[in-house]
Parts: sequence; C-alpha cells; structure tokens
Amino acid sequence: MANSAQARKRARQAEKHRQRNASMRSMMRTYIKKVVGAVEAGNKADAEAAYRAAVPMIDRMAGKGLIHKNKAARHKSRLNTRIRTM
Repeated sequence: MANSAQARKRARQAEKHRQRNASMRSMMRTYIKKVVGAVEAGNKADAEAAYRAAVPMIDRMAGKGLIHKNKAARHKSRLNTRIRTM
C-alpha cells in the first residue's frame, strides 16, 4: 500500500485513469459493434452511417494513446472492407 502522500495521490489518479480508459475502450467497442451489426443485418445504409460515426471515435482513441495507431487503422480498414463487400 502507498505510504507517502504523493504515492497515495498517484494511486488515486491511477484508479481514475483506469476507469476512464475502460469506459472509453468500451464505448469504442460499442461503435465498432454497431457497424458489424448493421453489416450482418445486411443494411448498407445503416452500416455506412455507423462507420462514419465510428471512425472519428477510433481516431480519437488512437490520438489519446488508448490504442495504437496501427490498431486503429486495422479496425477502420476491416470495417470498411466488410461494408464494401456487402
């Protein structure tokens, strides 16, 4: 357990950051699942709309360092490929 005041503060900050990161990661996954769901339902218009909403969210998470930029690019590429092959 943290003994010094600064170590206790860092532990509090780390927990806040962990919860925030988990929330943002979950939100990003939800945006991705909306695209996948629309693709599987065969609704191209909904899939494209969901993709347009998901791309800025994925880019924002990469910009904040929550995911690697290559992972963001991979997600966008795979989602776009699934939409184009509908």
